[in-house]
Amino acid sequence: MKMTALFLCVMLSATWAASKEYKPSDAWKPLFNGTDLSEFLVEDGVAPYEVKDGVITGRTAVPSPNTFLATKAEYGDFELEFDVMVSDKLNSGVQIRSRSRTEAEGKHAIGRFYGPQVEIEAGPGQAGYIYGEATGRGWLSPEPKSKDPAVKQHDIFKNGEWNHYRIVAKGARIQTFINGQPIADLSDEEIFKTHPKGHIGLQVHGVKAALHPMSVSWRNLYIREI
Repeated sequence: MKMTALFLCVMLSATWAASKEYKPSDAWKPLFNGTDLSEFLVEDGVAPYEVKDGVITGRTAVPSPNTFLATKAEYGDFELEFDVMVSDKLNSGVQIRSRSRTEAEGKHAIGRFYGPQVEIEAGPGQAGYIYGEATGRGWLSPEPKSKDPAVKQHDIFKNGEWNHYRIVAKGARIQTFINGQPIADLSDEEIFKTHPKGHIGLQVHGVKAALHPMSVSWRNLYIREI
């Protein structure tokens, strides 16, 4: 009986530890309330977003520029985790520390949502790398060459399935992970100087009519400020 009780105690402890590992602690907060989009604003485009069963889905619109579902809240240093599934031919991403332009620059007008973006797209591609959306700088992390056999990212991102992202932004350093594997590790003082904090935005990229309709979905969005 004593051994049975001890075994049960050990099993319960192991079960608790395993469940605790996957449950957000008090420091982790859901990025939205799980039922509606009252904590977000739509920026730039007209792509529609909806919530169903705790999943946010954005769908392409034609014609429309890039559309961003942006948090009303701003974040500086943080860790963000989420699951995402995207149509194979749709380019998408998650903006971090981003905001609307207050001054025009080049082809980008006042009001254009801009800042660092963590790429989302089917492989082989650039998923997980960091792009300067409307910054005039292009790729902030070294642009991956999708056909380079040394780039294993296309083996990490699972097309047509849910993929787990983790983004850590602390100071000038931004790290990204897909399905537990490290992708980008960027230290960029220039982008940190202009974007030390800002909104998080879920992107639906503008597409041509021939590619419409497509969609991208997010679930299990949690953030922890650090």
